[in-house]
Amino acid sequence: MSSTMRGVSRRDLLKYGGGAAALGLALKTGLDPRMALAADDIVIGGSLPMTGVFAFAGIAGHQGLNDFVEWKNANGGVAGRQLRYVMEDTGYKVDVSVAAFKKITAAHKPPFYFGDSTGFEKAIASELVQLGTTVMSGASFASELADPGRYPYHFIAGPSYAEQVGILLQHIKNEASGGTAPKLALVYSDTEFGRDPIASAKARAKALGIELVDEIVTKPGSVDVSAEVLKLRRSRPDYVIFHGYVLSPINEFIVQMKQMGLKTKFMGTYYTMDKLLIDQVGEPSDGFMGVMPYNYYDSDASGANFEAMRAWTKQHAPDVTYRPVPYVASWFTGMLFAEIARRVLEGGQEMTAKNMKAALESIENWDTGGIIGLPISMKTHSVPVGRIYQVKFSEKRYVPASDWIALT
Repeated sequence: MSSTMRGVSRRDLLKYGGGAAALGLALKTGLDPRMALAADDIVIGGSLPMTGVFAFAGIAGHQGLNDFVEWKNANGGVAGRQLRYVMEDTGYKVDVSVAAFKKITAAHKPPFYFGDSTGFEKAIASELVQLGTTVMSGASFASELADPGRYPYHFIAGPSYAEQVGILLQHIKNEASGGTAPKLALVYSDTEFGRDPIASAKARAKALGIELVDEIVTKPGSVDVSAEVLKLRRSRPDYVIFHGYVLSPINEFIVQMKQMGLKTKFMGTYYTMDKLLIDQVGEPSDGFMGVMPYNYYDSDASGANFEAMRAWTKQHAPDVTYRPVPYVASWFTGMLFAEIARRVLEGGQEMTAKNMKAALESIENWDTGGIIGLPISMKTHSVPVGRIYQVKFSEKRYVPASDWIALT
């Protein structure tokens, strides 16, 4: 996730967090001394940004994880034990996240932890290995965090950034017709986030017979991209993949290139794929495509877990008609935490990081109950599966533009 965000208001936080009730819940951060923990509770710790530049994602992610825990407990918990979720607001600051981690692990020794950023998860990695008691996932899809050799007790509850771009490239290849190679431009931010999948993307594009005609690097956030747009006008790519942004300057590229009459198809990765882009960009967003690891909350997907997620909202927040993508992602992360715990406990083992890692890697052809459209496996500590969705502006939502794609 990028560390720069522009143009997100308090109203956006309320809207994308699910309303005022969600914002109220999200701001109840910290460890409540009145919340008694049973000796055998399975604790999920969390560092989440309820305030600051990424509060829009932190509020929704917190709500999703909290709701999953409450729903799971209402349905018997895990192997007869209750889940317990404790978290602190980080403001999306690495030092604050690290301090929250130390505080929560000292007090509660959580088997599971949800982190707020790539920077935090990398900063805490060596301590996680030394502790040997905790497995971590979170908001980051950084490709290196899916390397079990370097980060043995981390996993990504979706495709890494490199895998997300790989899924986009596979869709481009699937759409190609005739003998002409599709022409591609990569546009990414000059950040660690932006650069993450680029080397992999170049290699995969070459292997798939996709011609890379342009590569543009910008600062994140609102910047003047008129010179870059003119460059793309000359190279005339069939597709542009944006990565390393949440919104700006994607909107400026789209508006200016459409005004020039270019027929380029625009594509993005996970953090560009919520309704915030549709609302902020308006009608020019029509046709924008991107990769999504999960079924959208307002899709017509079915399955026991997907339907339970929506039923829980209908029961406890009846005025909420849409949950943003980070809500679905954190609900699914909670599902994986619970499944790891179930496998360890029902196998008669202790909840050590080593045993939980083995349980994670034993997840194969696992039905997510409608959250993801294909069975998943976790041997590589990520879920290299996704679907291409496209903005249908007349309905103000994303609709499927492909079948589910699994990288091999």
